[in-house]
Amino acid sequence: MKIIGLTGGIGSGKTTVLKLFKQLGYDTYIADDEAKKLMNSDKELISDIKLLFGAEAYKENKLNRPHIAAIVFEDKEKLGKLNKIVHPKVKQHFINFVKASSAKFVIYESAILFESGTYKQCDYIITVIANLNERLERIAKRDGISKKQIMARMKNQLDDEFKIKKSHFVIDNSDIIDAKSQVLTIFNIFSNL
Repeated sequence: MKIIGLTGGIGSGKTTVLKLFKQLGYDTYIADDEAKKLMNSDKELISDIKLLFGAEAYKENKLNRPHIAAIVFEDKEKLGKLNKIVHPKVKQHFINFVKASSAKFVIYESAILFESGTYKQCDYIITVIANLNERLERIAKRDGISKKQIMARMKNQLDDEFKIKKSHFVIDNSDIIDAKSQVLTIFNIFSNL
């Protein structure tokens, strides 16, 4: 089995590209989604998050995401501490996911693939990019947040240039038709490995 890391900045369209690979038969793992599930179900993690952010980190026994986001996107130290407690849980969860899979390829999608060190587990890395205006529009539409809030989140991620240099493949997702074509090209390369 080969593990393919899929990353890209916020609003680049990683999830769209991931869905295209899933339609082609790959097993897929979305680290952010799994982290959210674990932050709502893992008792040890819930306790650690409450210690870090206070009781208001949870509202009606669910993670209070707006509250935590408002803190971590303004405080890099708190973001680092949150990542330090969440990432080991996600890493172990992914190991179990891989053990249960019989697929030839598993795609691990994460916005912070490099920042978390998870790229070291990957055989290949794909970075998804898109032009800045397209990204800003996508995020504003999806999350309903201001340009200032979007830029604050972008500042907490490595830039595309860094990711591109460390990647085996780059998919430009500014246009969905082109992105589909690029996914098929990469799929064909992997199919011949």
